[in-house]
Amino acid sequence: MNKTELVEAIAKKSGLSKKTSEAALNAFTETVGKTLKKGDKIQLVGFGTFEVAKRAARTGRNPQTGATIKIAASKTPKFKAGKALKDLVNKKK
Repeated sequence: MNKTELVEAIAKKSGLSKKTSEAALNAFTETVGKTLKKGDKIQLVGFGTFEVAKRAARTGRNPQTGATIKIAASKTPKFKAGKALKDLVNKKK
Protein backbone atom coordinates (compact mmCIF):
# COMPACT_ATOMS: atom_id res chain seq x y z
CA MET A 1 0.00 0.00 0.00
CA ASN A 2 1.40 3.41 -0.92
CA LYS A 3 0.52 6.83 0.50
CA THR A 4 -2.29 7.50 -1.99
CA GLU A 5 -3.92 4.17 -1.22
CA LEU A 6 -3.55 4.78 2.52
CA VAL A 7 -5.19 8.22 2.22
CA GLU A 8 -8.09 6.64 0.28
CA ALA A 9 -8.50 3.91 2.92
CA ILE A 10 -8.47 6.47 5.75
CA ALA A 11 -11.03 8.63 3.93
CA LYS A 12 -13.32 5.66 3.33
CA LYS A 13 -13.04 4.34 6.90
CA SER A 14 -13.43 7.72 8.62
CA GLY A 15 -15.93 9.40 6.29
CA LEU A 16 -13.53 12.33 5.81
CA SER A 17 -12.58 13.77 2.45
CA LYS A 18 -9.35 12.61 0.80
CA LYS A 19 -7.91 16.10 1.23
CA THR A 20 -8.64 16.11 4.97
CA SER A 21 -7.35 12.55 5.35
CA GLU A 22 -4.12 13.46 3.56
CA ALA A 23 -3.69 16.54 5.78
CA ALA A 24 -4.17 14.36 8.89
CA LEU A 25 -1.67 11.75 7.64
CA ASN A 26 0.87 14.46 6.79
CA ALA A 27 0.42 16.02 10.24
CA PHE A 28 0.92 12.62 11.87
CA THR A 29 4.11 11.79 9.98
CA GLU A 30 5.52 15.30 10.50
CA THR A 31 4.77 15.16 14.23
CA VAL A 32 6.36 11.72 14.58
CA GLY A 33 9.47 12.93 12.76
CA LYS A 34 9.84 16.08 14.86
CA THR A 35 9.25 14.18 18.11
CA LEU A 36 11.87 11.56 17.24
CA LYS A 37 14.32 14.27 16.17
CA LYS A 38 14.06 15.72 19.70
CA GLY A 39 14.91 12.28 21.09
CA ASP A 40 11.47 11.63 22.57
CA LYS A 41 9.37 8.54 21.94
CA ILE A 42 5.72 8.10 20.98
CA GLN A 43 3.65 5.30 22.54
CA LEU A 44 0.32 4.36 20.99
CA VAL A 45 -1.16 1.75 23.33
CA GLY A 46 -2.19 -1.35 21.41
CA PHE A 47 -0.45 -0.18 18.23
CA GLY A 48 3.21 0.31 19.04
CA THR A 49 6.07 2.60 20.00
CA PHE A 50 8.17 4.88 17.81
CA GLU A 51 11.58 5.67 19.28
CA VAL A 52 15.18 6.50 18.36
CA ALA A 53 17.88 3.85 18.59
CA LYS A 54 21.57 4.75 18.81
CA ARG A 55 23.98 2.90 16.55
CA ALA A 56 27.59 2.78 17.70
CA ALA A 57 30.50 3.60 15.42
CA ARG A 58 31.84 0.52 13.71
CA THR A 59 34.16 -0.74 11.03
CA GLY A 60 32.72 -1.87 7.71
CA ARG A 61 33.90 -2.88 4.25
CA ASN A 62 33.40 -1.35 0.84
CA PRO A 63 31.83 -4.25 -1.10
CA GLN A 64 33.38 -3.15 -4.41
CA THR A 65 36.97 -2.76 -3.25
CA GLY A 66 37.05 -4.72 -0.02
CA ALA A 67 38.68 -1.72 1.69
CA THR A 68 37.99 -1.20 5.38
CA ILE A 69 35.97 1.93 6.16
CA LYS A 70 34.86 3.58 9.39
CA ILE A 71 31.12 4.00 9.84
CA ALA A 72 30.24 6.88 12.16
CA ALA A 73 27.84 6.55 15.09
CA SER A 74 24.28 7.48 14.17
CA LYS A 75 20.69 7.48 15.32
CA THR A 76 17.93 5.58 13.54
CA PRO A 77 14.15 5.56 13.97
CA LYS A 78 12.72 2.32 15.34
CA PHE A 79 9.17 0.97 15.61
CA LYS A 80 8.18 -1.76 18.04
CA ALA A 81 4.74 -3.24 17.44
CA GLY A 82 2.34 -3.48 20.38
CA LYS A 83 0.60 -6.66 21.49
CA ALA A 84 -2.75 -5.82 19.86
CA LEU A 85 -1.08 -5.15 16.49
CA LYS A 86 0.96 -8.36 16.71
CA ASP A 87 -2.18 -10.33 17.56
CA LEU A 88 -4.07 -8.74 14.66
CA VAL A 89 -1.31 -9.62 12.19
CA ASN A 90 -1.16 -13.16 13.58
CA LYS A 91 -4.99 -13.45 13.51
CA LYS A 92 -5.41 -13.95 17.23
CA LYS A 93 -8.46 -12.49 18.92
